[in-house]
Amino acid sequence: MSIIKSLSVGNGDMFYIKHGSSNFTIIDCNMDDTNREMITDEIISESSGKDIKRFISTHPDEDHIHGLKYLDDKIGIVNFYCVANEATKEDESEDFIKYKELRDSEKAFYIYRECSRCWMNRNDEEKKYGSSGINILWPIREDENYKSELENVKNGESPNNISPIIKYSLNEGVNVLWFGDLENSFMEKIKDTIELPEADIIFAPHHGRKSGKIPKEWMESINPKIVIIGEAPSEKINYLSGYNTITQNTAGNIILDCDKGMVDIYVTNENYSVDFLENNDKSDNYSGKYIGTLNL
Repeated sequence: MSIIKSLSVGNGDMFYIKHGSSNFTIIDCNMDDTNREMITDEIISESSGKDIKRFISTHPDEDHIHGLKYLDDKIGIVNFYCVANEATKEDESEDFIKYKELRDSEKAFYIYRECSRCWMNRNDEEKKYGSSGINILWPIREDENYKSELENVKNGESPNNISPIIKYSLNEGVNVLWFGDLENSFMEKIKDTIELPEADIIFAPHHGRKSGKIPKEWMESINPKIVIIGEAPSEKINYLSGYNTITQNTAGNIILDCDKGMVDIYVTNENYSVDFLENNDKSDNYSGKYIGTLNL
């Protein structure tokens, strides 16, 4: 069993995974003075008792690292996962300075396709803490398109397209994909370079913007049962007709309670509903309203 939470943080991304093993994973952060204390207190509480804690940074845009310094001050990030890069910015925020500090420190673990690390996707010899079920599907470091993007960010351009593709798998349960802020134009360039596996739930790239539309070939191979669309402005969203969607703009926080063969889904907007989930009459939980169960 595991819990995945997509936090409603406005125009940005922040997730955590409370694994069934002794792992806890945070993916990106976007916090400000109005919510950072509440979110950080929740993370401290939910990660209590977990031995392996990691922060995965998809890329250093402000809406994915805002509040990083505050978070590090409060929890002390000891495992910082990111792609190897030399991103620069003309105007450096305190959070970008913190990103660079962590990126260039001994706390950093650089991720790439098929990378392996104990407790990320390998058990230790004694199986003391267990694997987190996280694998990286992209980037391929030798890919010329990717190397061009690394050069662009070194020169201060947008870091969107250095985002990794992250897969989380629960044994006998859900498969979930994250794409960071990959843009459609870049994904079209690399769509024939990698074949993506089927997944039950995906978080749409670039907060669900039309500019982050996933290529048709990838959507067909992924064949998602649910696409979760982020909090981009409504006029910029690709609503993905033909797919079951949950839109964070209106759902609020989204909680995925994952177990063998099923995912119970909760949201914090008590008026939100969808018609494609099975109703198993679960009680409201996780400070949210039960909207149904996805059977895998």
